[in-house]
Amino acid sequence: MDRLSLFVLACLCLSSPAATAAAVRRQGPPSSLRFGPSGDFKILQVADMHYADGKSTPCEDVLPDQVRGCSDLNTSAFIRRMIRAERPDLVVFTGDNIYGFDSADAARSLESAFAPAMEAGLPWAAVLGNHDQEGTLSREGVMRHVVGMGGTLSRVNPEGVEIDGYGNYHVEVYGAVGSVVSNKSVVNLYFLDSGDYSTVAGVGGYGWIKASQQVWFKQTSDRLQREYMGQPEPQKEPAPGLVYFHIPLPEFASFDSSNFTGVRQEGISSASINSGFFTTMLEAGDVKAAFVGHDHINDFCGKLTGIHLCYAGGFGYHAYGKAGWSRRARVVYASLEKANDGGWGDVKSIKTWKRLDDEKLSTIDMQVLWSKGSPGE
Repeated sequence: MDRLSLFVLACLCLSSPAATAAAVRRQGPPSSLRFGPSGDFKILQVADMHYADGKSTPCEDVLPDQVRGCSDLNTSAFIRRMIRAERPDLVVFTGDNIYGFDSADAARSLESAFAPAMEAGLPWAAVLGNHDQEGTLSREGVMRHVVGMGGTLSRVNPEGVEIDGYGNYHVEVYGAVGSVVSNKSVVNLYFLDSGDYSTVAGVGGYGWIKASQQVWFKQTSDRLQREYMGQPEPQKEPAPGLVYFHIPLPEFASFDSSNFTGVRQEGISSASINSGFFTTMLEAGDVKAAFVGHDHINDFCGKLTGIHLCYAGGFGYHAYGKAGWSRRARVVYASLEKANDGGWGDVKSIKTWKRLDDEKLSTIDMQVLWSKGSPGE
């Protein structure tokens, strides 16, 4: 072992367990992560924190006996509970991270909102919702501030690409060290800005994923698939892709209680027009699931034409909710296949479940999103 490796090992030994695991799993190219020696990778999704000014910001829609002393700090405490319980490899914040209208200083609110992930030494990524820019920073300003914060994999936009919005980027998750796919991304994570509100005359309502973003997404997906199925160690099928953004697509309205897991307690607040991004994901051929927030008291996940469309459920205590219905988070868990030599191969399955901010941090609604070789895949 060379001196540099010894130095890195010594530094890791002095770190906290969470920080050590995060450092090990971040080995690889820039904006990339890696499966660890246990052959798994876990993502914690946090939707709609609506963070404002901390202790002075009251909670919304909680039971009468919960009102006193309830604030943004309850949201931070929930994140810390989730990190301790699930030990995720990545935390993804899917928009409305702060509630701009109630924030006296957007930059300070952002730093407080993301603090639990940074304190834990975990890599994290964020996209914007429709409320992040309603305070003292513009939409671009919010994303640039996020990108400058510690531990984040977030990017303002891909370099050299003319594209709508702020916060369009991807992150690659490489195979386990020593495996045949150690130099290939075995899970690809796509992050997109679904906008805030329509800027088209005569078209009201929320924003949507624009044509320029879809072109970038499709080109990125095509490139990643070529790399994965090309030399060296060519793979037979594309690596699974997961997509994160804030505002649900119109296709989320395709489900009823017979074909999803979870609950639908409010309407689907998508854009008033369909920009075709679901079709673009289908055409790409690698996407297995898309994850959103926005509608806080929906937490369902259903499969449409081979792609799971999943809400996380509302996380933040300053966001609207439903009194007596626990705030919640979604977890995604990917596991590798055992190779013939006893090591790790490519991804075998991707599962999901939700955790509630109740006394037991209850786990509910376990689902298999995708498994290698399953019918229809």
